Amino acid sequence: MVKFIYDRCTLVLGQSRSFLTSIAKFCSDTRKIRYFPSWAEDVFSEIDLVPAPEVPVLEGVFNVLFAGNIGEAQDLPAVLAAAESLKHNASIRWLIVGDGRKSGWLQEEVERRGLQGSVLLLGRFPVERMPSFYVHADALLVSLKKDPVFSMTIPGKVQSYLMAGLPLVGMLDGEGAKVIMDSDAGLVCAAGDAGGLASAVLEMAAMSVDRRYQLGVNGRTFAQKEFGRTLLMDRLEALFFEAANLYKETEVNA
Repeated sequence: MVKFIYDRCTLVLGQSRSFLTSIAKFCSDTRKIRYFPSWAEDVFSEIDLVPAPEVPVLEGVFNVLFAGNIGEAQDLPAVLAAAESLKHNASIRWLIVGDGRKSGWLQEEVERRGLQGSVLLLGRFPVERMPSFYVHADALLVSLKKDPVFSMTIPGKVQSYLMAGLPLVGMLDGEGAKVIMDSDAGLVCAAGDAGGLASAVLEMAAMSVDRRYQLGVNGRTFAQKEFGRTLLMDRLEALFFEAANLYKETEVNA
């Protein structure tokens, strides 16, 4: 079925470069395959934001913010294992903003593990509110389970995190990890590596403010160059024109 669809498309777009190889296995004419990533929402590049009042302000605390879907793919068990290993370090706090099918489990686990003081479950908010939560963050967390398909994916939040201009801590493999490393926007450990995540958080917290600021700048610069909305909309428009011209040529030759 996949091959049937690809062979009847003028162009086929892949969300990551790793996906291009996978697409090619089912596409008779690989010349029609193009790389087209997701874009970063402009809302995350706002400045002069008012901090979200839902987050208690604590001096001398390093805040790691996770924002987005709370599901199986995000490997929250490994995230909580990292948080639990650092629960006696009062200078590390985890802020989780979002909702999903694992939300109930997450709340129960936070209570069972006695993490109420270090893991704050803030709930779900509209995307327009998210930048006000980012103001509280010293680092932004992205995680994905160890899975061959996930390793080919660039999670949408990576683009948004980069555009926010804050350093990233990633617990994931493949394309997502490569983006963080190529942009020099943060630290990465392997998917499912709770110990590696805890170490990365401690390493990030030990960095100078200037170094963390530079990581954030690196990320935003990379996002603007690779994932800017206007840039990608222009590229998509060009792809539509290309597809239209190729279709016309096919009709003429037919």
